[in-house]
Amino acid sequence: MPEFPDIDEHGDVLVEKKTKLEKPKLFKVILHNDDFTTMDFVVFVLQYVFGRSDAEAFTIMLKVHNEGVGIAGVYPYEIANMKANKTMNLAKAREYPLLCTVEEE
Repeated sequence: MPEFPDIDEHGDVLVEKKTKLEKPKLFKVILHNDDFTTMDFVVFVLQYVFGRSDAEAFTIMLKVHNEGVGIAGVYPYEIANMKANKTMNLAKAREYPLLCTVEEE
């Protein structure tokens, strides 16, 4: 019997299923204020890790300083976690207690 790509072995017609892809959930990377981490270091982290411009980094740093928390960026889970870990490692290497958390948006 000749093979037909649209018919299976039982003679049923195969229907092509379309898979619908969902956008990945996004997560916020949040910086928390403390009494020891310098403002200059927070600006450095925002520029180096999160790719923020001078003005953006300064604005976010002031928000962290004045309000206690600030959003450094919003990313898919793996990227958000990687950036939070990189931030914490940089802070730890310089003996700053800077806290960086990841929350679902």
